[in-house]
Amino acid sequence: MITIKDIARVAGVSHTTVSRALNGSPLIKKVTRDKIEKIAAEMNYVPNYSAKSLVTKRSFTIGLFFSSIDQGTSSSFLVDVIKGISHVLDENFNLTVNGIDGVHNYANIQPQRFDGILVMSQSDEDNAFIYHVKTMGIPLVVLNRQLEDPGIMNVVANDREGVKEAIDYAVTQGHQRFAIIEGKPGFKSSTERKQGFIDSLIAHQLQLNSSYFAAGDYSIESGYAAMSTLLELPDPPTAVFCSNDDMAIGAMNACYARKISIPQQISLIGFDDIMFARYTNPALTTVRKPIVDISELGTKMLIQLLQQPETKPQQLFVKTSLVVRDTVTEI
Repeated sequence: MITIKDIARVAGVSHTTVSRALNGSPLIKKVTRDKIEKIAAEMNYVPNYSAKSLVTKRSFTIGLFFSSIDQGTSSSFLVDVIKGISHVLDENFNLTVNGIDGVHNYANIQPQRFDGILVMSQSDEDNAFIYHVKTMGIPLVVLNRQLEDPGIMNVVANDREGVKEAIDYAVTQGHQRFAIIEGKPGFKSSTERKQGFIDSLIAHQLQLNSSYFAAGDYSIESGYAAMSTLLELPDPPTAVFCSNDDMAIGAMNACYARKISIPQQISLIGFDDIMFARYTNPALTTVRKPIVDISELGTKMLIQLLQQPETKPQQLFVKTSLVVRDTVTEI
């Protein structure tokens, strides 16, 4: 097995210099670091992470925690989060993925296990976990849910404004009877998106009809069930906002099952702009929430906290945007 001492002999430097170079130390000149990295690659050097952790007192593990993986986290959302993180996190780190609702003993969340933690938060119920991490002194970035605590690094999108923009657009197309398929109860995103929907209706002096507020939980199945209920109303809506794209896909299938044409008979708007949104038939009009960008920016902030612990926390906003495709028609 090749060791850093073997590399040091070939490079003609000390093993300390090799160690620093392979760990990206700014104390080593770039030309020397490049030379050592080239020799290490040629010798098929494989780092011993267990030994490295003992020396540096670091785990080289980043923890990614969702409010829940089983409840309210779609597969497309999960993929986009990991995609954004992978754009930043290099091979020196391991990434573990967990649900906060599956952590039964917070005492296991220790600095010895995690160099840093990303929390993709949906609910205020995550606060106990978030403050445990903060108390432990583990570098922390909370994504997706806006916090009131300025002492925690926070990266979010403004869901409320994004939904309002989408409903405003549908109003310009002549729609006046709007329904909403709501997200998972208790999730901050569900509340924000519902509020954006209400904001637009109030701004345009449109009626808030209680029968047009349908329960959902972010799953395709709940979208199908909610749309089925809305279509059975004596006076169904002309446009339906679904609080995520998965439910919009379920809603589409409910329409197809009843031979209801989209958008000729009913218009549909989603939220997230998942990969499949552009490939539905017709292609889904939706609000793009840049989860990849949020995850990428959050990971950059976490790496900065690891490298510069004195970095002051800040709240960063990533803008949503309306993606107009083919599921909203003018009436």
